[in-house]
Amino acid sequence: MTICSRNLHENKLILPEMPTKQDDIINRAELLQQAIATLQLQIQHILASGEVAPPGCCVLRYQAHSPSGTYWYYKLHATEPIFPTRLPDKLSKYKHLGKAGSPAHIDAVMQVARRTQIQHLQSYIDSLRLNWADLYEGLLEKK
Repeated sequence: MTICSRNLHENKLILPEMPTKQDDIINRAELLQQAIATLQLQIQHILASGEVAPPGCCVLRYQAHSPSGTYWYYKLHATEPIFPTRLPDKLSKYKHLGKAGSPAHIDAVMQVARRTQIQHLQSYIDSLRLNWADLYEGLLEKK
């Protein structure tokens, strides 16, 4: 909201000082920094809410066949071997989670959900940081 006033002695309309382009850039940069801080805080809340799956992990469903029928099971799948096995020096790309709704299955789904949320928030932070750099790059080019 712009507030105008009148100089009673000279009967002139006095307008507020217009912000300079540099002031505008500084104000927008501050808004970008605030947005980045808000997103970083959201990531901290997610991290505090529970364990986060390693990057590149997902929950997969697979079938197991037996003489008594076919069963669905779940596993946490990684792109590289990261999960411990029974063998001391061997890692696996899979972690067995059991049946749907088992505590291990639900925990893994929540861990992957947290990882996905963090990755999305981080991509927004990265974008805002580029936007912030663009502001000052434009300012330097004009000088």
